[in-house]
Amino acid sequence: SSSRDEALRDKRARILSRGLPKQKPIEGVKQVVVLASGKGGVGKSTTAVNIALALAANDSTKEVGLLDADVYGPSIPKMMNLKGNPELTPKNLMRPLKNYGIACMSMGFLIEETAPVVWRGLMVMSAVEKLLRQVDWGQLDYLVIDMPPGTGDVQLSVSQNIPIAGAVIISTPQDVALLDAHKGAEMFRKVHVPVLGLVQNMSVFQCPKCKHETHIFGADGVRDLAKALGLDVLGDIPLHVNIRETCDSGQPVVISQPQSDA
Repeated sequence: SSSRDEALRDKRARILSRGLPKQKPIEGVKQVVVLASGKGGVGKSTTAVNIALALAANDSTKEVGLLDADVYGPSIPKMMNLKGNPELTPKNLMRPLKNYGIACMSMGFLIEETAPVVWRGLMVMSAVEKLLRQVDWGQLDYLVIDMPPGTGDVQLSVSQNIPIAGAVIISTPQDVALLDAHKGAEMFRKVHVPVLGLVQNMSVFQCPKCKHETHIFGADGVRDLAKALGLDVLGDIPLHVNIRETCDSGQPVVISQPQSDA
């Protein structure tokens, strides 16, 4: 009976793999890194923007791109201080908008800033496909993809359509956020995307007057989760007003205050 179970499992795996799309690299892009979180509001886009800028700052020979895959709530245009519609190449591909040396693409460049995207799943998937495939990225060493929160259609589609070098999971140390971060990490493992590690965001708040430190969202939640999953903690980012203010003003902290603690 165990051999029959094994045969059934093999058959099921073959049927499932038939339905999976073949992974096809994005033209001109060497490495794709996705930044994800199970929960919204944990500072994923802020971290994605600063990581893209840090990759470029650490090695000026590297070309870096940033793709905002959040169709419903694109925030990269504001954080990267970019406005306007992409130009089209003779091959009818969209040219990314550029600032701080980073090539950026977002749904936010294609719709009015205040216009809601009231779309069903299939339309969202079509938009994501266009943002991936119908953009002239040129030659990029790294493409950082800012994923929407959750573990839904967009995450699965991106993970199964293009080869991904690795995923980074962002979470606050709060229990509610960690539950979703755990799901996010497991989802990437299921679709065979290597998880590079976890980033603990908003980990500690230091009072600017008395310097007293408060762990508003808890102390070591992400460290504990990383241990349980056998993953690395890649960074520990404080809850700092400068990080929020600089991103809101379109001058992310990595580019505007590179020598600061943040």
